[in-house]
Amino acid sequence: MKEDILEQLVDDYLQSRGYFTRHNLKFRPRPDHPDFKSKQDSNHSDIDVFGVHPNLRGVNRVWAVSCKSWQAGFDADAKLDEIVNNKIRSGREAWKFFRELVEPKWAEAFRKAVYDATGQHSFTYVTAVTRIKGNPSAWEKCPKFIHNLGGNPIRMISLETMMKELLQSITTTVVPSQLGRTIQLLRAAGAKIEWPQR
Repeated sequence: MKEDILEQLVDDYLQSRGYFTRHNLKFRPRPDHPDFKSKQDSNHSDIDVFGVHPNLRGVNRVWAVSCKSWQAGFDADAKLDEIVNNKIRSGREAWKFFRELVEPKWAEAFRKAVYDATGQHSFTYVTAVTRIKGNPSAWEKCPKFIHNLGGNPIRMISLETMMKELLQSITTTVVPSQLGRTIQLLRAAGAKIEWPQR
């Protein structure tokens, strides 16, 4: 089940680049982990969109995407500050939105889910957002996050970047997604569906 339009867009974007995709790949810490707490760790989290490219190798072969469709956009410096200072956002601690990046036991479970699905330890972790505010490099280069992900790279990608590339790749050949098909039908009806240039 594709839960929101950003997940659908990520799915279309990855498929247009040759990835096979899957949604909501579940993970949680193992019960025998020394830091496992049943009240906190019994519910699964999931990888929103997971892509595997059959013709690529290394970290680019697998993309594990966490979608954050916040309308206000994503400010990496502000989010890092919220995590470091354990601020409350939307009724819960800010780090819990990114548990696989912050908590080692969740990071271990995340890496295991990737390995179990692909047979490889290397992957690219992607934070897909509606809009990037400021410079994403603080997020992408955060030493703690990279360490918890086993040294794998982190990328941030915006809705605008994906949409621009997707609009260029959609032709009149019928596509299998609702979003892609909607774009095709709107174009067939004469609508000018292009991303505005700035």
